[in-house]
Amino acid sequence: MSGIADVARLAGVSKSTASRALSGAGYVSEATRVRVAEAAAELGYVPSTNAQSLSTGRTQNVGVVMPYINRWFFAEVLEGIQTALLDRGLDLTLYDAKPGSESRRRIFESFLARKRFDGLIAVGLEPEQRELDLMLALDKPVVSVIGNEGRTSVVTLDDHHTALRATEHLIALGHHRIAFLGAGALTRWPHVETGRVLGYEQAMRDAGLSDQIRHVTSELTQPAGYAAAVDLLSDVRTRPTGLVAACDEVAIGAIIAARRLGIQVPAALSVIGIDDHEFAEMFALTTLRQVPREQGVTAVELLMRQIEDPDAAPEAVKVTPRLIVRNTTGPVDSAASAVVADGGIAPST
Repeated sequence: MSGIADVARLAGVSKSTASRALSGAGYVSEATRVRVAEAAAELGYVPSTNAQSLSTGRTQNVGVVMPYINRWFFAEVLEGIQTALLDRGLDLTLYDAKPGSESRRRIFESFLARKRFDGLIAVGLEPEQRELDLMLALDKPVVSVIGNEGRTSVVTLDDHHTALRATEHLIALGHHRIAFLGAGALTRWPHVETGRVLGYEQAMRDAGLSDQIRHVTSELTQPAGYAAAVDLLSDVRTRPTGLVAACDEVAIGAIIAARRLGIQVPAALSVIGIDDHEFAEMFALTTLRQVPREQGVTAVELLMRQIEDPDAAPEAVKVTPRLIVRNTTGPVDSAASAVVADGGIAPST
């Protein structure tokens, strides 16, 4: 197996120069870097992580902590993180910190303290104050995907704007009796869900529909959305004509409930979600699309900047959603119309 000495010999440079060229630590000319890289490729040389750590003082590893790895949003974010890290030749250590579990306590109190990473990405944790303090006490860069701004860099959906746009879509279609379904019950991400509820309420007030504001709480799952929607839609006297769901899973649960109750979607009930979940297309769900993979990639970019400049101030990046109109929303009358607008990831203002 070829070593760094073989690469240096073939490239016609010293071992230290070859090491700097391959690790990125220290200056070498672009021509030398390319020559060393070509020599390494020709010899099939793969730099040792341990050797790189000795030369750079870094582990070449990033820790990722998330509460679930088997739910759509978190799996998508993780894929984006992994892709971005692999592109940079970095390793990933994943910590599955399920809420309320003993393993979560051990992760925060023991495993993270070993500092076997150069930085940490916390996904959707909404950590308790003590957990956030423990992460920051590691003296390593921390970036959050979904989280409170200020103490760490963060990338998150603009929840208030997203729900406001979803509600405005239904209002533009002529709906007045619009309810918000989901959030507010045993919530794990209070500021996320509160932002969406407030966005809905603002859109209703701006349209002069304050007396029609109605929030039905549920957890953010399909079964919970289904159960809440059954109760909401069963009373024909108070049944809304439009539903803004806190997320696509809740929206899908509501669509299934409506169908079982004999309520046609969208002829008698329009439903709009938030996420563009992998099942959204199957249910022809109108939704506000966020792209979790992009959030994962953006989190890595923020973390790399923090690693390169530990004194840099935390950054907040918000995702602007795109309205995806499918077949679960429709007008109350033929004069109503909807507007489709594009968005992407942009710095918050």
